[in-house]
Amino acid sequence: MEYLIRFAQVHESFRQPEIESLAALVGTNVEFLAYTENTPFAIVKLQDEAAARAVISRSILAKGIYEVWGQGQTYEELHSDIRKRTEARWSNFKSMSFKFSIDSYAGKRSAKDKTQIIHSFSYMDFQGPIKMTDPDEEFCIFEEYPRRPVKPGEARPDPNVIYFGRWIACGSRDVIDKYDLKKRNYISTTSMDAELTLVTANMALAAPGKVFFDPFVGTGSFCVAMAHFGTHTMGSDIDGRSFSGKDRQKGKSIGLVSNLEQYGIQQYYLDAFISDLTNTPIRTTRFLDGIICDPPYGVREGLKVLGSRDGKKKEPFLIDGVPSHCLDGFIAPKKPYSFDAMLDDILDFAARTLVQGGRISLWMPTANENDVELEIPSNPHLELLSVCVQPFGNWSRRLLTYRLLPDGEVSASGPRRQREEINGVNADDLNAFRRKYFTKSKPSPKGSPENRTTQ
Repeated sequence: MEYLIRFAQVHESFRQPEIESLAALVGTNVEFLAYTENTPFAIVKLQDEAAARAVISRSILAKGIYEVWGQGQTYEELHSDIRKRTEARWSNFKSMSFKFSIDSYAGKRSAKDKTQIIHSFSYMDFQGPIKMTDPDEEFCIFEEYPRRPVKPGEARPDPNVIYFGRWIACGSRDVIDKYDLKKRNYISTTSMDAELTLVTANMALAAPGKVFFDPFVGTGSFCVAMAHFGTHTMGSDIDGRSFSGKDRQKGKSIGLVSNLEQYGIQQYYLDAFISDLTNTPIRTTRFLDGIICDPPYGVREGLKVLGSRDGKKKEPFLIDGVPSHCLDGFIAPKKPYSFDAMLDDILDFAARTLVQGGRISLWMPTANENDVELEIPSNPHLELLSVCVQPFGNWSRRLLTYRLLPDGEVSASGPRRQREEINGVNADDLNAFRRKYFTKSKPSPKGSPENRTTQ
């Protein structure tokens, strides 16, 4: 059956992958029949109403889904299509309470025009009471206008396309406000906004009974999103201050755990531990249903992992006969690390620990100039499912979603990013994105090749 999805006109490149992920989660197929990122309307094919309701009820970027009763470029075409598709069904709705509404995108109608348009559907002969609140059935007329400014005095252009649909289900955009960072107990400058954390959890197929892991847990933004969907979550971070300790005076949890308690979802939190991905204590076994992470980009400060700069093994330092690393308050030494190497390590970790069909959704930065483009990492055991882009002016970040392939589908000669060995001792040496990010943000020195004009 054909359905119309009414999206919010935000994060356009994320919308179709989210719907396709949710269809996979509920075990149904979805086919996009008509859709572009320039419009909030998508015509899709789904098995039935139950499948449509199951998919959209989890969606963060969709406002709702409607059964398509008709479409056309004019109202004459629309009414003709409605009669052709649905006339035999009108009697089923004759005595039910109902509501009509109009949704105009890139244009607007006066109240008088809306009333006239709604009255033009009187041939359907619905006899039930009109209820603007909680009706038995809700019908909506969707108009999409040309996306161009209208000059003063110019007549309003006609819609490009008009749809008529019967409401099936709403999306879950209301939960964005519930988890708004402004209302959260504990956040930092690296906390990701609620909308994108929930979308990321949908991409990775978070669901009850699953175990997810965030290796860069920070303030736990992804833990909150995963727990919202009933997923058991755990995390790690090289800096454990965000999830360690309690309020001494009140005896209450602080940091990451307090966020989960704030929303009453702490029962889904397993634990967090201090570690970096290159030195993880997690044993190599397939037990994770999903991995979600936003690794540090190394812009504010350089990337670091546990270890000594020179890579040489150190003799234990004794304090009162006790090795210093066994004492409370010990701070492990750290060394600079390459961002490219970290991306490869994340995928290698996922390939070793995800269950078959498990997903990893990770964020990585890029830029809007070709010379700062970072290559998308690959792994022969992982299939890249989607690439979604969030622009920020001169740079962007991408959400990459992978699926672990069954052993029989892994190609020994599969493509894999070839990474050159990078030698360096500081953050700029080891992070091309950081180096070029700051180079682009600074004006070129006078007399430099970039500032010279051709004579």
